[in-house]
Amino acid sequence: MPGLVSCLGDLIVTGIIILVSDHVKSEIWTNEVSDVQFGGLGSRVTLTCGGSHGGSPVEWRFNGSSVPPWQTHEGSLTLLNTTRSMEGNYSCHDERGTLLQSIKLRLGHPPHFVNVSCNVPNHMKIYCSWVQTKITLLPTTYRTSYSVNDRRVEFCEQQHIGVNECTITNPPFWSTSKILVNITEINPLGSNSTIIQIDNHALLKPDPPEDVQVFQVEGLPTQLLVQWSYPSSWPAESMIAFPLTFLLRYRPIGSNYWSMLETEENTSLKIMGALVGHMHQIQIRAQDALINHSQWSEWSQVVEARPWIKPWEETTEEQVDYNFSIFNLSFPVRTTDKSPDSSLKSNGSLGLLLGLFAAFMVAVLLTIIVLLWTRQRKQDNVKKQELTSMVKMKSIPI
Repeated sequence: MPGLVSCLGDLIVTGIIILVSDHVKSEIWTNEVSDVQFGGLGSRVTLTCGGSHGGSPVEWRFNGSSVPPWQTHEGSLTLLNTTRSMEGNYSCHDERGTLLQSIKLRLGHPPHFVNVSCNVPNHMKIYCSWVQTKITLLPTTYRTSYSVNDRRVEFCEQQHIGVNECTITNPPFWSTSKILVNITEINPLGSNSTIIQIDNHALLKPDPPEDVQVFQVEGLPTQLLVQWSYPSSWPAESMIAFPLTFLLRYRPIGSNYWSMLETEENTSLKIMGALVGHMHQIQIRAQDALINHSQWSEWSQVVEARPWIKPWEETTEEQVDYNFSIFNLSFPVRTTDKSPDSSLKSNGSLGLLLGLFAAFMVAVLLTIIVLLWTRQRKQDNVKKQELTSMVKMKSIPI
């Protein structure tokens, strides 16, 4: 039974919204110029000559050309299965060719449903926008409204004429999370209402944090201090009552993996594990701290920074000319500013490498000499054994 009562209540609210929307039809289109007539494409349209007297013959013309008489009847012109080619200026004339009335015919489609989407950047505002699902080809306006649990119908404010957007100000955020939003499309052929139910808690999505800045921490090559501001769309009075949770991510440039840090309410964080000497990318996003099933904001713009390094260790990149020719090839070169001490260390390292290489070559030569000497000694022993054997053979009496 409670579900049935709820459904009936929603139907009543829907009916009220539609009645409120339909009421605008007469208000808008009664001011149309009397010689403009609207009709539906593909339908039957009848044009009546207002200046003719009953029974008197009337001649109809379309854009200055005569219309076949079989389309006329008692001063009226009937058009069947209308197409866009039938739009234009119609005029009716008496027997003497005197103009009695001129009518401009415009053809299109009745109002249709629209696609509605709403976003909730804070607790104070709900912004809804919509797009047509069918182009009507006729002048169109919209009546926008919403209702909440108390069954009252309120207007969703449209601030700019011709822009398909409206704003719900100070919605009942904590008394309910469900709101019915109605967008009624209206044109000279009628009206049609699109009603959707939104969950403002689930749709709550702050804008990204702003003014993200990153600072080096002097003397600490693995740390970076990050500071930012609440999004400007998050009212100042909401910062205390409705704080935000922030998620920071960072990575060295070139890495595919992000490290994450989270904080509540604070607008600064210190990165403790930055990679020494490397440029890093930093981004931040926000979420309502009280409604944990609300949405995270988009990530802020990427900010790049390098941790503090000793002044004499800073690297500079030269601009490189990538012009290519057959006789002259240019390649990107990275140079490093070095102090005298670092030059001495570099020369010492080179000398050590040369010494190790010389020792290796000497060891190889000694190994080869030993192997040759061993081989020669074995050959000498074999020859000595052969001579001894021959001497013994000769000493044996025959």
